Amino acid sequence: MMKEKLNAEQYDPFARGVFSVGVRDMNPFDERRNRRFPCSVWHPAEQGDYPLIIYSHPSGGNRRSATFLCEHLASHGYVVAALDHSEVFAAELARKAVETDEQKAARQAAWIANRVPDVRFLLDYFLRGEALEAKVKVDGGRVGIVGHSFGGWTALAATEADERIRAVVALAPGGSSETKQGMLKLKLNFSWRRDVPTLYLVAEKDSSLPLAGMRELFERTPATKRMLVLRRADHMHFMDNVEELHEAVRAMELPEELSWLKKEMLPISQLCSGAEAQMFARGLALCHMDAVLKQSEAAQKFLRGDLEAELARRGVEAFAHQT
Repeated sequence: MMKEKLNAEQYDPFARGVFSVGVRDMNPFDERRNRRFPCSVWHPAEQGDYPLIIYSHPSGGNRRSATFLCEHLASHGYVVAALDHSEVFAAELARKAVETDEQKAARQAAWIANRVPDVRFLLDYFLRGEALEAKVKVDGGRVGIVGHSFGGWTALAATEADERIRAVVALAPGGSSETKQGMLKLKLNFSWRRDVPTLYLVAEKDSSLPLAGMRELFERTPATKRMLVLRRADHMHFMDNVEELHEAVRAMELPEELSWLKKEMLPISQLCSGAEAQMFARGLALCHMDAVLKQSEAAQKFLRGDLEAELARRGVEAFAHQT
């Protein structure tokens, strides 16, 4: 593990880490809900005892929605676990071809109700030590969570419910009081009973979850916190294949309640590139986890520095939210 120890001058959270990365798929079974969850894990190939990070995907996504981020974290000495949330595969939670407003509301409420239990199930599974080869162990005292959109809400809600979570990165999370038509109505109580350092990474031109809502959630977060805003970015900029996904949504036939979305989304040519967005997300998410879970002095010093200038040096335009 000595090769993790870098001084402040050497520390570069944007660069790939020194660990070779293994990737495994598995299907752990939840007896309580009678569900077998498709799950992927990215982990250092070398023997060691590593912090665990859970990744929670957005609505309409899956466990591999941000492989760029999961692999990057693993290359820096983290075990990163992600599952397909219940609404992706559970037949009883599937959309019906025809459903009443009441049936739709009940289905969405069930999606929401299953999210935090999904995370807690995955935590239990990995912290039992059965998921990986004996040489790779996870440290139950160093657990973080990263989530995007519905997954960002999941990360914040799971932190309230499970005190094993010690660090949060929320990527354009849901849960603000102002919800646009057709979006999931998510609520957060923020009844945290401890300080869980939280990093918000959000998009300046987010059509689905606008910046005003991000500011609201940030202000309500009862913890050590920081928020960085990626300029000229929209909601899909925290996923793999940014350009392709963004334009696919703009070309999609959307239900009437979401008809406003295509009108508000700018062409990808007017937004920042996927490469810039992924640089932004992977470097800052890693730095936050290093500073909190590994108590890295180099990472802590990096976060105290001029992050806007550090990002600009790498061709990424962003600004820090000022409280």
